[in-house]
Amino acid sequence: MNDEDKVMGRIHGEQEEPAGKEHLLMRLVHVVLIAVMISIANTVLSVATVIQFVIMIFNKDEPNERLADFGTDLGIWIAKAARYQTAASDVKPWPWTDLD
Repeated sequence: MNDEDKVMGRIHGEQEEPAGKEHLLMRLVHVVLIAVMISIANTVLSVATVIQFVIMIFNKDEPNERLADFGTDLGIWIAKAARYQTAASDVKPWPWTDLD
């Protein structure tokens, strides 16, 4: 299994669906909280991008693997959050569910 298949499996793979439908007002509260969290995640992603670029300048074009993996995990979280916000999924992202 290549890296792209692994990432797609983490985004679209089996996830434990909630038992019942969430009240629409509670969904709105979660959507607003997740929107704030996505904004913070975007800032963190921007900082990580700059840090990775600087590392690559000093490390002969070699990226920091741990930082690259963090970027992948952050991207997967953002994708799951976007799926919840657009009602493509009823599974809320971390911190309501496990961060996989």
